[in-house]
Amino acid sequence: MMMMARFTSDSPTAPMRLKEKAFTLSQYNPETMPVLAIIGRPNVGKSTLLNRFLGRRFNIVDDQPGVTRDRSFHPMVWNGKPFLVMDTGGVHEEAEDPFCKLINQQVKEAIQEADALIFIVDGKTGITEDDERLAKWIRQSGKPYRLVVNKVDKIEEASLCFEFYNLGMGDPMAISAQQGSTTVGDLLDTMITLFPEHKKAPPSPAVLAEEHPINIALVGRPNVGKSSLLNAIVGHNRTIVSDISGTTRDAIDIPFTYEDKPYLLVDTAGIRRRTKVDYGVELFSVDRSVESINKCDIAVLVIDATEPIADQDKRIFNKALEAGKGLIIAVNKWDLVPNKTPKSTAEFHKNLLAEVPSLVFVPIVFISAMNQQRVHTVLELAQTVYANSKRRLGTSIVNQVIGDAVQQNLPATIKNRKLKILYATQVSVEPPTFVLFVNDPKLMKESYQRYLERKMRAAAEFEGVPIRFLLKVRSEKAR
Repeated sequence: MMMMARFTSDSPTAPMRLKEKAFTLSQYNPETMPVLAIIGRPNVGKSTLLNRFLGRRFNIVDDQPGVTRDRSFHPMVWNGKPFLVMDTGGVHEEAEDPFCKLINQQVKEAIQEADALIFIVDGKTGITEDDERLAKWIRQSGKPYRLVVNKVDKIEEASLCFEFYNLGMGDPMAISAQQGSTTVGDLLDTMITLFPEHKKAPPSPAVLAEEHPINIALVGRPNVGKSSLLNAIVGHNRTIVSDISGTTRDAIDIPFTYEDKPYLLVDTAGIRRRTKVDYGVELFSVDRSVESINKCDIAVLVIDATEPIADQDKRIFNKALEAGKGLIIAVNKWDLVPNKTPKSTAEFHKNLLAEVPSLVFVPIVFISAMNQQRVHTVLELAQTVYANSKRRLGTSIVNQVIGDAVQQNLPATIKNRKLKILYATQVSVEPPTFVLFVNDPKLMKESYQRYLERKMRAAAEFEGVPIRFLLKVRSEKAR
């Protein structure tokens, strides 16, 4: 019998807003934790339903069809059961859409990867050819599923569900993902019973206490090869790659293990200048990319070897620098650079530093994502940079380094006054932050602070990590 939506003014799915997650995406173990995939054609409400499950907007939602293109995974817990929810692109056949075949292939892979499926359709529109095509794929997969009729916003509209019996997918369940009808919770109750028996038991505490992964965000301008690099690292086409600028629209998190080390790779949308971005999907995409920089441990700025460094590359670098993140430069498409010599990488590096001198502490790797050349060097560098970001120096060492630096190069006199650094200590990591107690912070010239940073880097391994100095006043009597 068809399950009808129950509508109340105070829907329990509003406070359902998700309960605290018991695990992170990086701790997902396919052997013990199930995957629930939400599939359907474009604009039926897949991402809206996902956001309703999770309690806040994780994926971009817009009335424009085809906003979601890649698979995205999100950890959640329902009734004590942890699992991943997978959002997918919309299945459709449209000759004019260059992404159609790529999205459909991603959805087919999602069906095979999932343990249970939510097949969502639009109650207002009725059955379409794309619905019928998807129903066929689901039946052929043999995976357990539930047919869900979305956009049934009023009890009087429940009759909209009857047409969907013609899909031969069993009793449809009517919901309103937008309004959060109580049957959204009922749907989750049903779905967790469909998981394979060996994945129904909660994972052990040991599984949830795994090593913290390095969160690596691949950032850069559109079309520099961020998605290609991610696919090359993980070894298969996990995200859609196209020559069309703006192919990736949302930040896509991919848990990954390399040489027994866990990583969380984040593919981001290309970041253009905000003044050139239209309001709507692209603006939200850029905001998500910036948010990914703020959340990551290491930002990998991907640049195009065949093009001169752009002002936007510099802006993205500065965003990561301001956020205090570890940094790596990946020069992609190195295979396309003509007439290379053994000195080409050194010359490129020299020219890059001439354009952006503040990049001097950032490691650079020359790669070809297309040919999978040196792509895993990015992960190896990330390990080094991450360790450097956590490096802590003893107070005696810090004072010795600063004291020696001052002895070698005394601060300049400003208006008959000279800077005196009375004491120094490291107060935090990620990024390494040092407090300098001085007689007057106004006497610290920017050039002298850069000099102190160089001395600190020469004394300890801080490659790829920004260093921060905080100046505090301290009288000489308190010394």
